[in-house]
Amino acid sequence: MKIKNPRTGQYYYEIFPPTFEELKTKTKSMREAQEDWKESGIEHRIKALQDWKVVVEEHKEKLIDALCMDTGRKWETVLEVDLVALSIDRWSKISREFFATTERKTSSIPFLEIEQGYEPYSLVGVISPWNFPLLLSLIDTIPALLAGCAVVVKPSEITPRFIEVLQKTINQVPGLLGILNYIEGGGETGADLCKLTDIICFTGSTETGKKVYQAACNNFIPVFLELGGKDAVIVTETADIERATSAVLWGSVANAGQSCLSIERIYVHRNVYHSFLSRLVGKANLLKLAHPTMDSGQIGPIISEKQVIIIDNQLEDAFKKGAVLTAGSRKCEELNGGFYCRPTILTNVTHDMKVMTEETFGPILPVMAYTTVEEAIEFANKTQYGLSGAVFAGTEEEAMKIARKMKCEAVSINDAVLTAVMHEGEKNSFKMSGIGGTRMGPSAIKRFVKQKAYLINSQGVKDSW
Repeated sequence: MKIKNPRTGQYYYEIFPPTFEELKTKTKSMREAQEDWKESGIEHRIKALQDWKVVVEEHKEKLIDALCMDTGRKWETVLEVDLVALSIDRWSKISREFFATTERKTSSIPFLEIEQGYEPYSLVGVISPWNFPLLLSLIDTIPALLAGCAVVVKPSEITPRFIEVLQKTINQVPGLLGILNYIEGGGETGADLCKLTDIICFTGSTETGKKVYQAACNNFIPVFLELGGKDAVIVTETADIERATSAVLWGSVANAGQSCLSIERIYVHRNVYHSFLSRLVGKANLLKLAHPTMDSGQIGPIISEKQVIIIDNQLEDAFKKGAVLTAGSRKCEELNGGFYCRPTILTNVTHDMKVMTEETFGPILPVMAYTTVEEAIEFANKTQYGLSGAVFAGTEEEAMKIARKMKCEAVSINDAVLTAVMHEGEKNSFKMSGIGGTRMGPSAIKRFVKQKAYLINSQGVKDSW
């Protein structure tokens, strides 16, 4: 399977997915190794992850180089690598507290006591996307390892170059040998994982998520899906426009809009609409494409060629239906074989346009005026998705009143896409944006264990039944 460079469009990398039998052999071996990993105890597992953290830091530059080739962008990549250590430290602390010895408790029947235990799933399968190849491959992997599971990860076939470097770091940590493996492959390999693992964690499009859900159902295994979004922001008449425009722009164009958490719909009170739009356009026009080098600007390439087609299709549909181009371009630009999309602001948009209803995954900012708060909330909730959103208002009380009526898992107040950087909040995806337990807050580790209760007759009392 040949892979393209997103900056040049040239094929210059190739991956070799395992056959089903090869993957079956590998996963069988991982299951056997997991028995000792499970019994080793939480302190042993924490030490192994901490040892890995040190090795990853030693290979930091090589990992950054590989990820830059994968994605064609720089500063987001550096951020991804830097977050590895923070994530390991955070989950080490959480897991130590979670697996602390629990006291035996008295039950409602005086002579019977209860002791709580946990049994980790033997093998977790992680299928991760191309927009943040390293970060999103680890977001489930680290807590699963600390829970006592073995983990096999299949990153996207669009951004696979980092796998070789990362697997080398894993191989240098004796405690992780046989417990953690990254594999190359496309959709077929992902389907194989659904047959060979005990639990699946998938991050990606809603369309593919449905297939993973069905495969997990067929194999009667738990599944945790983090899928698409069409995040809305509501800007009220009392909002700080300077602050709101900067945050909204950042939330829309970071990583060239290639994030499920990106702001993709902007609703502004009619009385401040023109002021908001003027400042937003001025700030958007200051941003430059990261071309010809990754350091030339802030907006990197569109990583997947298929996404270029989706973005162009949505823009064409919008213009046909009357949308007005206020900043940016009418379509993605091809520069030396790579595709780029400037921060593109659209006005005169309506909810019959694809750009207002379907996930875009690009730096497109459709701005619509509203008259009443009730109307804005109705607009924001008018979507099949329910990932996250944002509210800007003059007071926290005003913003919270609106946020509580938004049908999504997390709402940033007087800021944008905070859920990308603040992982302590417990939340579940709404609607078609996902299914399963929270993946961010401390209780996310519970996804990887089965709770077990020991019911103990501790006093030798004869059962009345």
